[in-house]
Amino acid sequence: MSVLKGIGLSLALSLSCSVAVAQDYPTQPIMLVNPYAAGGPADVVARALARELEKQLGRAVVVENKPGGGASIGTGLVARAKPDGYTLLLGTSAAHVVTPLMQKTPYDGVSDFDFVAIVANQPNMVVVNPKVGVKTLAELIDKARSAPGKINYASAGPGSSPHLGGELFRQRANIDIVHIPYSGAAPAINDLVGGQVDMALLNLSASLPFIKDKRLIPLAYAAKKRSPLLPDVPTLEESGVKGAESASWYSLAAPKGTPPAVIEKLNKAVATINKDDRYKQLMDAQGVEVLTQSAADATAFVNKDREAMKVLAKSAGLVQQ
Repeated sequence: MSVLKGIGLSLALSLSCSVAVAQDYPTQPIMLVNPYAAGGPADVVARALARELEKQLGRAVVVENKPGGGASIGTGLVARAKPDGYTLLLGTSAAHVVTPLMQKTPYDGVSDFDFVAIVANQPNMVVVNPKVGVKTLAELIDKARSAPGKINYASAGPGSSPHLGGELFRQRANIDIVHIPYSGAAPAINDLVGGQVDMALLNLSASLPFIKDKRLIPLAYAAKKRSPLLPDVPTLEESGVKGAESASWYSLAAPKGTPPAVIEKLNKAVATINKDDRYKQLMDAQGVEVLTQSAADATAFVNKDREAMKVLAKSAGLVQQ
């Protein structure tokens, strides 16, 4: 047998095995790792997605919260897992992109994973405590410019979406505001509502209950279009600040080397889930945009975010030297 024929036979056998694995998959419960604490926005997305995946795949999908290390603990666990489709990750920009830029991690956030899909995108909302005394974004910017360094903003920690969203807003608005990092979204929003900090760029799902009871004032939505949940609140661009859109995105990822046919089966399951009216209504209520993409598109999405975050994180002094 020639070398070329041998290689061709090996590839054919490999493809045949991959297809056979996908046809049987899954034959046991699947673990979906959420690298954040229970109760947060990521947990809501993870558990909703897990319930729908169970319906599509016919097997239990168990969410395991593995918080810590800027999402690197849970992410590293999945990177080291057997690439068989039974250990998956609800990834984020912090998990795959920002934390590996900020510190040494035992994994590469992109090359150590096979991306199934970008399952959700959750834009931020600029919110202020009423004591700041502003009703519009223009008023906030004027106040910040009149008193540089006096207004501060809360985040869920260095490198988090609220931090980088706040840094991008600071740059694009050309203002001097001070970053106040917290250990998570919950303590950040607690102090924001309590008046210990002035403002934040938070997921709409986190801030909406406090907006509704008027303990926070929404000034601008950090997306291309207004939120259907708060249609009277303008976007950042409508308010005069261009190029400052920010959001938390969520990926479904598997360890590198997972059979392509398994990745494709999971991708098709996500696409079917995104068409379900009940699921879409649940995500809409959280201010979450569902995205339907191919696995290749998801990988390109993460790579594009990494390039953008390199520039932003470096300007914020977050990139490790």
